[in-house]
Amino acid sequence: MRISPLRSAIFYFALGILFTYIAIQSADDTVFSFITILLTAFATIDFVVAIRLINLHFRIKKAKKEKEK
Repeated sequence: MRISPLRSAIFYFALGILFTYIAIQSADDTVFSFITILLTAFATIDFVVAIRLINLHFRIKKAKKEKEK
């Protein structure tokens, strides 16, 4: 059984939120520490992947709808 792109997008979006939360918690004195920047970069990558997967989901849905016609 394959995992749908929408389900994967939800998973990546949740990971992005988790990494953002951890980055906020790790920023004690300044936001320019290595760990904070690394966690923020991971969160950004996760959000970008989630957006691309949502876009893929809608393209697949549109292609299936056009194929049925």
